[in-house]
Amino acid sequence: MSQERSGPRRDSRSGGGSRDRDRDRGDDRGGDRPRYGGPRRPRRKVCAFCVDKVQKIDFKEVGRIRRYISDRGKIDPRRKSGTCAKHQRMLTAALKRARHMALLPYTAEHVRSLMSPQARAMAGGPPPPKPDRPPFRPGGYGPPGGFRPAGPAPMPQNVVAPAPQNVVAPAPAPAPAPAAKPAEPSA
Repeated sequence: MSQERSGPRRDSRSGGGSRDRDRDRGDDRGGDRPRYGGPRRPRRKVCAFCVDKVQKIDFKEVGRIRRYISDRGKIDPRRKSGTCAKHQRMLTAALKRARHMALLPYTAEHVRSLMSPQARAMAGGPPPPKPDRPPFRPGGYGPPGGFRPAGPAPMPQNVVAPAPQNVVAPAPAPAPAPAAKPAEPSA
């Protein structure tokens, strides 16, 4: 079956469309603006490490390498930072070492605060806090054979504790008498 179109038929081979005319006209108008109205490409960035002739990127220079981390704590790609491939590899290794040595965070603080305590524990963070509730006591403190905690037994509420008795402290022992000198023999 053939499909019928309404209106005049345009043949793509003829080149009579309005797009072709606009394309030809666009070249005559200066050529510095983009052809199809899209955003202009920014100028290519220059590697800051190549400009400074850096041979090795040190992970201890936190102030310098912190600029290459996004606000969420991710390492910026080359297309954003403008570093060359060689320095991007060194930069990535330095950033990972700085994270390992706890000089830089793995994630941003606001991202960590959004995590649940269980997810934070799974990611290697501190364990979630224990709930504030009394310990489970299956039998209570009531009948014999029930649960008894370690230590002294609790006092019943209706029993009065015996009053402490007056205990007399023993008298201090007398100090020993000095030894007598032996008598001299009379001769």
